[in-house]
Amino acid sequence: MIKKILFIFLIFSTIKMAAQRTNSSPYSFFGIGEQYSSQTVEQASMGGIGVAYSNRFYLNFRNPAANADMGTAIYSFGLLNNDLTIKDNTGSQSSTSSNLRYISLGFPIGKHAGFSFGFQPVSAVGYSLTNQLLDASGDISELTLFSGSGGVNRLYGAVGVQVLENLSVGLEASYSFGKTENNILNQRANVQLGTKHSQNSIIRGNSFKLGTQYKKTLKNNLRLDLGATVNFANSLSAEGEETLYSLSVGSTGTEIPRDVIYSQSAIGSFDSPVITNMGAGVGKTDKWYAGAEYEFRGAVETNGYLEGSDESFAFGSANRFSLGGFYIPKINSISSYFERITYRAGVRFENTGLLVNGTPNSSNFTKVNDFGISFGLGLPLGNRISNLNLGFEYGKKGTTNNNLIEENYFNIRASLSLNAIGNLAWFQKRKID
Repeated sequence: MIKKILFIFLIFSTIKMAAQRTNSSPYSFFGIGEQYSSQTVEQASMGGIGVAYSNRFYLNFRNPAANADMGTAIYSFGLLNNDLTIKDNTGSQSSTSSNLRYISLGFPIGKHAGFSFGFQPVSAVGYSLTNQLLDASGDISELTLFSGSGGVNRLYGAVGVQVLENLSVGLEASYSFGKTENNILNQRANVQLGTKHSQNSIIRGNSFKLGTQYKKTLKNNLRLDLGATVNFANSLSAEGEETLYSLSVGSTGTEIPRDVIYSQSAIGSFDSPVITNMGAGVGKTDKWYAGAEYEFRGAVETNGYLEGSDESFAFGSANRFSLGGFYIPKINSISSYFERITYRAGVRFENTGLLVNGTPNSSNFTKVNDFGISFGLGLPLGNRISNLNLGFEYGKKGTTNNNLIEENYFNIRASLSLNAIGNLAWFQKRKID
């Protein structure tokens, strides 16, 4: 019965997740929206590390090879609350958004292999910006509203197998899909009708990731972990419609379409090159761990209507460097609950690869960097192998230089990791005595 309930919850939450607005960042205007790293709440709380580390009671989104160490059936889903403050050279404003970040299930296949699958967001579009032009007397002469919504999600499946005593390999395949909408509404003073430029697109594509992990026991019960992944080059196709039409806007903001000026198909693609990720860490099992991770990606290529033809933005190479780890005072403590808590922390430095030109009629492109510092708690539940995980992250993205926007954000993440220690294989045939 519990498996049926979880399956129904998975389907319902997937439909809800695909339909909701999940972002408030102005930088989600570019390309297919603001892209997300594939990571659990536990990994995000350690700066995003995870390509080298594996744990038998936790899912690992960073490296499919970690599935080989899965010791129990695992059901996990994560939530995110984002408090965002954006500012430019003239002022600031704040917003809050909450959404479901992932739903995943995994189970071991025999003693040295495991499989997981689930649903995660790839990117999100969600912005609403207003630009005003004033006349000589200080009154508004022209008003332009930029707005966007939608995003891209993915269904994935990953398998990991231990091929040698200390070496595991894994493969992940995913199918991405979604819909985005971008609008520009313009209204001029003393002009009866306004104009609206609208772009709607359906986005689809496949991707594959290959991973490996190596573990070696050192002196004093220390464990050395090494890991690497390769995301193969992939392309997301975008097909939709681009429309320009006139409209009138009522006093309550209601839009009344009038005449279509033009309507044509909008075709484009978002081509991502190979992404490599390498990590290393050292620690003691169920006690402490410290690791580092480096990720590199070449420049994304955009084509068709996704291309920055007005020279307002471009994509360059991207990279991320993360440090993080955890500490457990005494995992099997009977006298103190706080000694069984997992304490996590990490830091992340990231060059997103997005280059934005905030000065018209120039070639002054500015890098959009992202910095975050995080910490978290793993709170054991009744059977001590299921956990409620909380994560907190403060960060800054972008800059006010070159007329750009700086984002300061505070993320609160939560996940529930439920482990069925008695079901090491979901499809194991039950015996009747």
